[in-house]
Amino acid sequence: MLFYRHPRENTMMNLGLVELVIILAILFFIVGGRKIPQTSQGIGDAIRNFKQGPPEPDAIDVTPKKENPPAKKE
Repeated sequence: MLFYRHPRENTMMNLGLVELVIILAILFFIVGGRKIPQTSQGIGDAIRNFKQGPPEPDAIDVTPKKENPPAKKE
């Protein structure tokens, strides 16, 4: 009865300790021990960039531009 859960607690994202250990073990075998810090840093950078949102474009300048007079020929 150590890992017993009430039937109402069965939601999709309700992960217990055993599930997390299994997911981390699979991640370790797929990615490899040396690549996990690089992978987690990449995921962190992606989340940070997503939270910042896309860069806002500069305001559009709608004033008419002055045309340069034609160059004088000598």
